[in-house]
Amino acid sequence: MSRYDFDLFTIGAGSGGVAGSRRAGSYGAKVAICESVRIGGTCVLRGCVPKKLLVYGAEFVDAFEDAAGYGWALGERRFDWGKLIAAKNKELDRLEGIYVNMLRNSHVKIIEGVAKLVDPHTVEVDGKTHTAQHIMIATGAWPELPRIPGIEHIITSNEALELPELPKRVLIVGGSYIAVEFAGIFQTLGAEVDIVIRADKLLRGFDEDIRTSLGEEMAARGVRIRAGAQIARIDKSGHAFVATCLDGTKIEADKVMYATGRRPNTAALGLDAVGVALDKVGAVIVDEDSRSTVPNIYAVGDVTNRLNLTPVAIAEARAVAETLFNNNPMTVSHQNVPSAVFSQPPVATVGLSEADARMAYGAVDTYRTRFRPMKFTLSGRQERTMMKLVVDRASDRVLGCHMVGRDAPEIIQGVAIAVTCGATKRQFDRTIGIHPSAAEEFVTMRDKVPEPKAEAAE
Repeated sequence: MSRYDFDLFTIGAGSGGVAGSRRAGSYGAKVAICESVRIGGTCVLRGCVPKKLLVYGAEFVDAFEDAAGYGWALGERRFDWGKLIAAKNKELDRLEGIYVNMLRNSHVKIIEGVAKLVDPHTVEVDGKTHTAQHIMIATGAWPELPRIPGIEHIITSNEALELPELPKRVLIVGGSYIAVEFAGIFQTLGAEVDIVIRADKLLRGFDEDIRTSLGEEMAARGVRIRAGAQIARIDKSGHAFVATCLDGTKIEADKVMYATGRRPNTAALGLDAVGVALDKVGAVIVDEDSRSTVPNIYAVGDVTNRLNLTPVAIAEARAVAETLFNNNPMTVSHQNVPSAVFSQPPVATVGLSEADARMAYGAVDTYRTRFRPMKFTLSGRQERTMMKLVVDRASDRVLGCHMVGRDAPEIIQGVAIAVTCGATKRQFDRTIGIHPSAAEEFVTMRDKVPEPKAEAAE
């Protein structure tokens, strides 16, 4: 008989925590999972899922506008933000119920409350202690805010998902994927949107052609991008707010939303006291097996600040369960992980950016195409798609695929398989495209982009 209450105690019932706990429970482990808010975590309740539902709602605006070019005569249209939010909340309730049932069906005990580590094998939840042979930290991350006057007036993506009505004017601070996604939602549904960023372009860390193309398309849709700016203070002005930049520029808005980064949720867990090492931003330091500096304590997902994507958290947690409870040691590769930004238009990417590829491989070839999608030739929409391949010149292996345009996430998911398998540009070229489609461009690009130095010399 085990000397511990549980074989695995998971702190945090988001996508990673739930996936790892279910997998461990299915292998016969005695598992408990603790959550202080609701089962489902950021992705299901405050991130990917509700945000994507709002994106779907916004996309109907373009569909209605494009329909006229295809012979459709549409009557009066009226959007009800409150109805969309209510429908979204109903769906989240349904998903939370599914998550709870999945845990129970895997014989995982759900414990409600705030967890804190007492020692490497003991967790205290609201005054009651529980012991476990292994502990898995899966507490995710939370929006981080700067310390400036008036910061109490702002909202984050959490509150943006629950607004009772659609603001007429929105100021978004930050150029992250969360920022551009909400900018697309608000602007498409009729709000005036300003984005303030300190950098010169949106989406820091993405390929430069993605950053340039998305910025151009968002600006063409009416989003005002204020680059090289920084907010100094925010003041309330009647029912609105005035944000003052460092250069004195003032921006008035009905809502000010910050999307300037997220910090790992570790502050109140007592990790330092039990010897779990954290990095400078508070993330749990782990090895390739997701093991912390305390051998029986693991951490997965955003709380480790490695690659903050829901499918990665799920894969990491399942690997822990396989390793500990199924005699099947597994590690998760963080290379060639595809990702998407559900902006307007959307972005998707897999592999290395051109800049990163040049740093890692030296000589690379790049292929790029920009075109107006066939769908828009009749509708009159001027939006353009950008697609790009980055190829290692020595081996001909495709190192990165990048896209800005309609259906980008759906297209890149399939391309990611080829990149993960180490496909070469020659193999891309030998692949027959589906015509007419946007996706075929990835297998028909033949002309290399001039080298940066040669291009600058022209």
